Amino acid sequence: MSFTVEERGNPNSLSYRLFFKNAEGKYVSPFHDIPMYADEKQNIFHVVVEVPRWTNAKMEIATKDPLNPVKQDVKKGKLRYVANVFPHKGYIWNYGAIPQTWEDPAHKDGDTCCCGDNDPIDVCEIGSKVCSRGEVIKVKVLGVLAMIDEGETDWKVIAINVEDPEAGDLNNISDVQRLKPGYLESTVDWFRRYKVPDGKPENCFAFNDEFKDKDFAIEVIKSTHNFWKALISQKSSAGELICKNTCVSASDSPYCCSVEEAEAVVGGTSPCGKEEPIPSSVEKWFYYERK
Repeated sequence: MSFTVEERGNPNSLSYRLFFKNAEGKYVSPFHDIPMYADEKQNIFHVVVEVPRWTNAKMEIATKDPLNPVKQDVKKGKLRYVANVFPHKGYIWNYGAIPQTWEDPAHKDGDTCCCGDNDPIDVCEIGSKVCSRGEVIKVKVLGVLAMIDEGETDWKVIAINVEDPEAGDLNNISDVQRLKPGYLESTVDWFRRYKVPDGKPENCFAFNDEFKDKDFAIEVIKSTHNFWKALISQKSSAGELICKNTCVSASDSPYCCSVEEAEAVVGGTSPCGKEEPIPSSVEKWFYYERK
């Protein structure tokens, strides 16, 4: 199963969108139409790469836009970039999401005692390759971190691309600790402090800041898949989320999006144009002492 992307609008601008197509050239939603599993028997999952490693633009699946393209998050009318907080530069992994998952904001997690963040579950891919924005990769799950972000449960799955040279040596979170010492601690540090330059407090974590293992992580992913199933079958309230899809819902469902309708959505956006400059402030480096 393969997917391609189509750029629309001007890169580094409010108009930029990244739409997805399947192997038949049909527009699809990366939230709903790309299967969660690449290989269910082997627990291999698809991940949609939103942010390549070392970059700063906070790109994400637009859950409230038709066809859910990847676009840059906006705050107070301006494109959002994550700050470089010493000693980090941009995102320190390939960052993305597992399709067909949803952290239900109406469900209070029994472990974190907080409700979900209303998004697909996040993934930090720790392989050696710098992936491309919009790339759909196959990963095996190694563990998970339970971040509490402004009172919401925001799981961070640690995974590795199955095609990575080190994939055979990394099978659980303990292998990451053994073979990449310091990487997990840096991951906690990154998530704890990345919003501080924006004037927000440090984030906190469940389980005393510790990562849970592979089996725990897979169960968390499966639970968010079940929440997504309830969402797409209209058993849960979608709120402002756009659940239109071209491959999943039956033709008599209000969530079914025809080929013509999908083409009209893409056609209603601007053609890919000239890349806009990235503000020089994005390269600024923030230092503050760890508490």
